[in-house]
Amino acid sequence: MAESADMEQLLTAFRKFAVHGDTKATGKDLTGKNWAKLCKDCKIIDGKNVTGTDVDIVFSKVKQKTSRVINYEEFQKALEELAPKRFKGQSKEEALQSIHKLVEGREPTNVGVTKVAKTPAVDRLTDTSRYTGSHKERFDESGKGKGREGREEIVENTGYVGAYKNAGTYDTKVKAEK
Repeated sequence: MAESADMEQLLTAFRKFAVHGDTKATGKDLTGKNWAKLCKDCKIIDGKNVTGTDVDIVFSKVKQKTSRVINYEEFQKALEELAPKRFKGQSKEEALQSIHKLVEGREPTNVGVTKVAKTPAVDRLTDTSRYTGSHKERFDESGKGKGREGREEIVENTGYVGAYKNAGTYDTKVKAEK
């Protein structure tokens, strides 16, 4: 029972790292970049016994020849390869369990991600209500950007002059006269 729960947590960690940073990812394949992130975030890479190079070599060893990603089974093989190297004094089974404990239930960290600066100068410069000229046209009243509509003059081929107030009322006037 505990074995299946541990494997479930390992699979969950695999899926979280598989989709990290890629909006199109399905969670079934792990890229080399995300494999390296998993090893770094879960502290498999310790700098002495296991380095980033070791992690890359193991990734290349377990993946298919033409593939650029590894699936869950290959991921487990990769952990088996790294376990004796990371935990040198332990038997193969103990090392594998130790490395599983490092990975289980973990998810990608966002340490070092750029944060938005909250200073008065930045607030003043990004306050859209204070914009003038053509820049003012790029935002609606709430401060949300209009997109292409705010950057380019979009031509409407309705037959009416640009700022004509009674556009679309011709049919109602003609029908009312008859």
